[in-house]
Amino acid sequence: MRFARDGFFTIAASVLLTAFAALFSLALGAAMGAFTLFVLWFFRDPDRSTPDRENAFFSPADGRVVEILEVEHPFTGPAVRVGVFMNVFSVHVNRAPCAGQVAFLDYVPGKKVAAFAAKASEVNERNFVGLSTPRGPVMMVQIAGLLARRIVCRLKLGDVLEAGQRYGMIRLGSRVDIYLPREVRLTVKIGDKVYAGVSLIGEVER
Repeated sequence: MRFARDGFFTIAASVLLTAFAALFSLALGAAMGAFTLFVLWFFRDPDRSTPDRENAFFSPADGRVVEILEVEHPFTGPAVRVGVFMNVFSVHVNRAPCAGQVAFLDYVPGKKVAAFAAKASEVNERNFVGLSTPRGPVMMVQIAGLLARRIVCRLKLGDVLEAGQRYGMIRLGSRVDIYLPREVRLTVKIGDKVYAGVSLIGEVER
């Protein structure tokens, strides 16, 4: 199984602590072993094949759709925002919903409101990634949740992404919003379960 590189240190530390604990107590070693299994599960990063559909948008995160709302942002203009909530058991690696070039980046410090709450998109710590695409501007927003402690994004302005390409992750329960062109035809509804890079969430006319 593949693991997210942002978890390598945590995984290694958990394995070493488990081995050390087992030297002193089998019970403690077993408890640490269970924790290590959770760490391995949390940082899993399965390979996925994104369908080749030019006018399609795919989910940027694993989780459930918790919000669909018409909004406006200086980068995108009028847009449709789809919010995907990730719980602690979701794969937390984020992927590009479509091909595009990074044209906007903005990190905003904030609160730690539960990520499934509607106001999380406005008050929580969040990281904006705007893409310039042939179908207009598209934006992903990584939002830290109640337990999340770190937003990871290594992109810089000018980077070119392919649809489904990994671009970051959020640790321990969080949310990713995606801003799509207003004319998008959505293929998801609130409550739907989606998977990063493979679940179609919307498309535009050719």
